[in-house]
Amino acid sequence: MKPKQRYTLFFIIIVVTIDTMSFGVIFPVLPQLLSTLLSSSMSTAAKYGGWLAFSYAFMQFICAPLLGNLSDRYGRRPVLLSSLLGFSIDCVFMAFAPSIFWLFIGRIIAGVTGASFSVASACIGDISTDDNRTKNFGFINAAFGAGFILGPAIGGVLGQWGSQVPFIFSAILSLLNFIFGYFLFSESLAKENRRKFEWKRVHPLGALGQLKKFPIVWKLILSMVFVSIANHSMESVWAFFTIEKFNWSNIDVGYSLAVIGALSIFVQIWGVGYVIKLIGEYKMLLLGLFLTCVGFFLFALASFPILIYIGIIIFILGGIQGTAMQSIISSAVSAREQGALQGALGCLLGLTTFIAPPIMTSIFSYFTNDDATFYFPGMPFLLAGSLALISLILCLYNFPRYFKSSLKVK
Repeated sequence: MKPKQRYTLFFIIIVVTIDTMSFGVIFPVLPQLLSTLLSSSMSTAAKYGGWLAFSYAFMQFICAPLLGNLSDRYGRRPVLLSSLLGFSIDCVFMAFAPSIFWLFIGRIIAGVTGASFSVASACIGDISTDDNRTKNFGFINAAFGAGFILGPAIGGVLGQWGSQVPFIFSAILSLLNFIFGYFLFSESLAKENRRKFEWKRVHPLGALGQLKKFPIVWKLILSMVFVSIANHSMESVWAFFTIEKFNWSNIDVGYSLAVIGALSIFVQIWGVGYVIKLIGEYKMLLLGLFLTCVGFFLFALASFPILIYIGIIIFILGGIQGTAMQSIISSAVSAREQGALQGALGCLLGLTTFIAPPIMTSIFSYFTNDDATFYFPGMPFLLAGSLALISLILCLYNFPRYFKSSLKVK
């Protein structure tokens, strides 16, 4: 890798780490903030948490293709910087929201500009070759995990001084990230690889339709949808679930998320490279999906906290499936199409994100309220495990015949 490409990779790792840390800070205290604003039980707060996630994801679903195509036309830098600034504004709304209405306004702003991870992925596509693409995506996922070590742990500690304090910290951190990027981030998309802006690719359905041009991508979509919905159960109900079932404090929730982040770093930096050399991308995808299933089922049926941590280890090991899927999809397109591809994928993931949280939180609320047929707070994770199992079955039976074909579509 050339020195400039190494510098770009280093910068993207820093940006994703700080951005994820800013996002993760709010997780441990969101249930408390919602309960306070609504003067309600954890069951009711979980419902509103799901709809907050929906509002963010819906706007991301609408806007991600636009931002992805803009990055193909004008470069990654302006899109990435506007995303970081937008998230800082969102945190200010969240910190000083006098009512639930203003929380929704903040989430909508963040959804409109929430393209940092997809644009970062496009940057990785810009600077990677067939030899180092999977490794580079592993670094990005490790940075995501690093943010989850620091963010929730900090949020759990800061939450002791009030549910608003982590949001203020997150706003400042995200603003510093914007300033850092403004002065130090150089453009990764060469001018000769930029393409004309096309409105037909901007609207969500048009963006998703573009994926049909890449058979290997299109055949992975259904599997990706199922596992994405399953994975969103973690961010949707983890804090509510552990508080409800095990009576965890903000600090307990923060530390558990920090453990998840720490293990993610280890798996993505060291585990991915080892596994891909040992068994290749396709088998790594299958192994990861299997471990993801097992992890979710352990969460659902855990009766003691120790089983939760065993489930975390298995679930995080299953994270290798995400890196394998990213690498396979990215390798299917040329440099001129990376932004459009990542924008379409951002649109797709946004679709799963605004579908999943209301479903998961509503299921959690139903099985934990006083009128429930039977009390079972682990039901969302039981559903998630089933969806991950469907994804595994789809890859087993539908993917192999496409895997040996050429991945490059020029």
